[in-house]
Amino acid sequence: MRILLAEDEPQLCEQIKKLLGVEGHVVDVAHNGTDALHMGATEPYDMIILDIGLPERDGISVLREWRSSGVKTPVLILTARDGWSERVDGLDAGADDYMTKPFHMPELAARVRAILRRQSGQLNPVIEMGDVSLDTRNGRVSVAGIPVDLTAQEIAVLTYLAHNLGRMVSRTELSEHIYEYDGDRDSNTIAVFITRLRKKLGPDLITTVRGRGYMIDTA
Repeated sequence: MRILLAEDEPQLCEQIKKLLGVEGHVVDVAHNGTDALHMGATEPYDMIILDIGLPERDGISVLREWRSSGVKTPVLILTARDGWSERVDGLDAGADDYMTKPFHMPELAARVRAILRRQSGQLNPVIEMGDVSLDTRNGRVSVAGIPVDLTAQEIAVLTYLAHNLGRMVSRTELSEHIYEYDGDRDSNTIAVFITRLRKKLGPDLITTVRGRGYMIDTA
């Protein structure tokens, strides 16, 4: 899944980006409110992690502008402020959850997983697709209980399709959700990743909707 991280502390950014990358997520970083506002309004993120104390534009004003313009992307706010009123302001502005700094990285990862599950209607961190299981807590995949090694890009494609079970996803949409903001989004490579996934996980897991895209339908 593709996540926007709006945070101005470089070391914290690297820690969060590494943490979420292990779980198969693609993370774009905005270091100020101006960039965060633009990226969050123009890019198709699956969720946003937003620090309240950003330079140029504070996080609350950015969030309010997103919501007023119709951006519905789930938002987890981060705050270094202890006062309850800031958390209330964030939730009232349209945030889905909040965390107070300093926080433990495993808790952040768990909150991200919970938000993404709610967004996609998944109730369990382990997504079952017939014989194939995807553990969203660590990006591990198994077939009939046997672990399978996947590349980061293969995990990204599988994760996005798994969070959209039963829905057709176009190549363009997939490329928008598995590549970073400044990455080379070549939708033609999606077919390569799909072919590799079928070889590793079984030929019937991913269905091609001819001329439109792909889907996983385990019904």
